Amino acid sequence: MRQRDPSKRFTKQEKSWIFYDWANSVYATNIMAVIFPIYYASMAGDLGSKWWGIGVSVASLVGALIAPTLGALADFKGNKKKLLFAFILIGALSTAVLAFVSDWKWMLIGYVISHIGFSGSCVFYDSFLPDVTTDERMDRVSGWGYAAGYIGGSTIPFVISIAVMLLRNYDPIAMKFAILIVTVWWLVFSIPILKNVKQTHYVETPPSELAKHAMSNLWDTMKRCVSNKGLFIYLIAYFLYIDGVGAVISLATNYGATLGLGTTGMIFALLVTQLVAAPCAILFSKLSGKFGAIKMIISAIIMYFIICGVGFFMGRLVEPYQLDYVSAARTSIAVQGVAFDNKEDEKAWSSLTVDLVEDTRDVLSEADRAAAFDEVVADYIRQAGDATAVNYVFTSDASRQTAVAALTNIGADLDVYAADTAKQEAYNGARTTATTLFWVLAALVGTVQGGIQALSRSYYGKLVPQSRSAEYFGFYDVFGKFATVIGPLLYSMFYFLTDRASVGILSLLILFGGGGILLIAGRKELSKTEKEMRAANAVMEAEEA
Repeated sequence: MRQRDPSKRFTKQEKSWIFYDWANSVYATNIMAVIFPIYYASMAGDLGSKWWGIGVSVASLVGALIAPTLGALADFKGNKKKLLFAFILIGALSTAVLAFVSDWKWMLIGYVISHIGFSGSCVFYDSFLPDVTTDERMDRVSGWGYAAGYIGGSTIPFVISIAVMLLRNYDPIAMKFAILIVTVWWLVFSIPILKNVKQTHYVETPPSELAKHAMSNLWDTMKRCVSNKGLFIYLIAYFLYIDGVGAVISLATNYGATLGLGTTGMIFALLVTQLVAAPCAILFSKLSGKFGAIKMIISAIIMYFIICGVGFFMGRLVEPYQLDYVSAARTSIAVQGVAFDNKEDEKAWSSLTVDLVEDTRDVLSEADRAAAFDEVVADYIRQAGDATAVNYVFTSDASRQTAVAALTNIGADLDVYAADTAKQEAYNGARTTATTLFWVLAALVGTVQGGIQALSRSYYGKLVPQSRSAEYFGFYDVFGKFATVIGPLLYSMFYFLTDRASVGILSLLILFGGGGILLIAGRKELSKTEKEMRAANAVMEAEEA
């Protein structure tokens, strides 16, 4: 039975719990948010960037589906820490594998597996919160957890990774180092939670009946989540607004890369996010004591409305120039009037020209884009004329000659486009403004990202029974992970439909708006549930004593 600690000092268990945010936050920064998405985008091009949102959704979906069952198993005596350790290993080791594959499809598969390990470990980590602290200290401990993640876990290995990448000019070895440091950091700094934190609240059951009782408790918890009006309102609201938060995190650098913003500038801007987020997470936990957690969460949602609006405007500055180029390139391709006698050649030509447009658009922001265009086109001419090529396979020498001749003419047209200095200057000006706005967005996100995550976790911890925290946090994770299925899918869907990434960013307002409205409308029910659970947990603690 833990004792209430009226002092401001953290207990050994609280410190060890907080330190796990220090351990695993490097995954969120290097793999989910910044470095790996940029590395992936450089390997996959525009097509892979569109699939990125789908890959994130798949990872979140699988993690969400297994979370409730894992939570139900973890609530039984002695299971929580074992499962935490298992998922730390899955996440950390599969992350290391990402450094040794180069095909974007395998990179995406590896990311999905590592993300499942990361998200699974977070279920057990979050559910340890009621085991290590009291309701009165929960907001503070949760806030300091996120702050530790931003101060240490995100910032220190992130800065080391940036330094190595700058020194090596973003070569593959530097990117692989930035991935491998995640595995080492995560494993080493997970030792305190595995050594010092104990599962003080649990459900007793014979090992032979573990699966039976887990399924029974899972069903019971599901019914309680639905029948308890306050808890249900909170979970649906959380489902909506945390989706937007997760989408902003996972799509930020991919969005910037799609707009042609510089890699170095984006990385340093997101470092600003980490530095701003650490004190703001602590500030949010303090302000929640004065204004209440729900009001602070709503204020963060309002800020995310502003963030999405600025992000949309940033995209609208750059996209007209990109779309103008895509239109010119497609017109040049159409003018060639290329036709083949068989479907195999038609398919090869269609695939080649789609990739050509995407790859030349990616170098549109180069200082000497005429030379960059020539380099890309020359590579495609080489592949089209190579009888042993594997990417674009034409069936005869005549077909290859036709493709090469058409590509040569397209290259000449692109040189004419590149020679329009007025367009290039206007595009560069738009990119400069968009880059400045990206820095502004990074700072704005930092003011609310840690706070909304920390308060969402600690407030939920006050709405659930302590002895079944893992089970309930399993459902919490379901709602969070299913939310991050919808956000990236919304982004990708609107991007595919409109060919404008900015419209995908704007679609996230649907989620923030829905979550905010539910929290405002359900304030009375939320307050009622919080009071009832505080009384129930007090009775349980008295019985344990």
